[in-house]
Parts: sequence; C-alpha cells; structure tokens
Amino acid sequence: MPDPQPSTPPTPTERSSTRQPRAGRPHRTRRDRRGRGLRGPLLPAALPASRTRGERFDDLVLDAVEEVEQVLDEPLSHLEFAVEDVPPSDPSPGADEAVPLGRFSAAHRGQPARVVVYRRPVETRASGAGDLEDLVHHVVVEQIAHALGTEPERLDPHYREG
Repeated sequence: MPDPQPSTPPTPTERSSTRQPRAGRPHRTRRDRRGRGLRGPLLPAALPASRTRGERFDDLVLDAVEEVEQVLDEPLSHLEFAVEDVPPSDPSPGADEAVPLGRFSAAHRGQPARVVVYRRPVETRASGAGDLEDLVHHVVVEQIAHALGTEPERLDPHYREG
C-alpha cells in the first residue's frame, strides 16, 4: 500500500477559487476584520435631505425670481441668473470695501444681462434658515430692480421692511 501523501492546507488563492456561494443565499459582500461591510448612503439620493447647501441655495434664488415674475406678470427671459460661491477677488470699479451679496452686469457683446448672487457672503450674513430665505429674496429683488431701472418697492412692497 502506497504511503498517503501528507495533506497540506490550501493556500488563500486556492481557498477563494474553490469557495462556492451557499445555495439560496447571495454571495456576501467583503467584510473587514471587524465584520463590518462597506457603508452605503444614509439616505437615498431622491430624498430632500440629501441635497447640498448649494442646491438648496439655488432653489431659494429660483423661488425669489419666480415671486418677482408673478408680481411683474411677465417672465424675465432677458436676464440670466447665476449663483457663485464668492465674489471675484478684484473688486469692480467704484465698489466700496463691503463684501457684495450680488451683482448685476448689463448685456455686453452678445452676452445677456446677468444677475449674480454670491452664496457664501449671503449665508454668512444670514442668522438662520428663515433669515437666509429673506436675505436671498432681498438681494434678488434689489438686483432685478437695478436691471430694470426701477425701485425695489415696485417689485416687492415689503422690501424696506426686511
């Protein structure tokens, strides 16, 4: 009778290639040494809580523009609206030392007239969510009034109260 060959344990590569998923159970995800798996998102992307501060700020600007359009009974299609994080580091000519919250640029060389709201300075100035909404509305009304060459009170009767 021949000598049985000594059995050697399989190498890690051999073990993983021979491992079969258990019947009826899906293959488990890879775990770390503490038994924890990969962590997924806390909330699905479709839920409102997963929106970034920037996206919520963009919505506030669009809501303020829609309110002004309702007062005017006409769309502001000749104006382009944008949100930038911070104002440019080189101030525009004639600007004072205060940090601007918004800017209006007249149409120039085929570019449409543009209203820009600066997100970070507005968020810094606001003390809470309600105050942020009011301040965004105030800045948008002020810049649209400047673009149309009218008084802000015409666009928002409560302008001076805010």
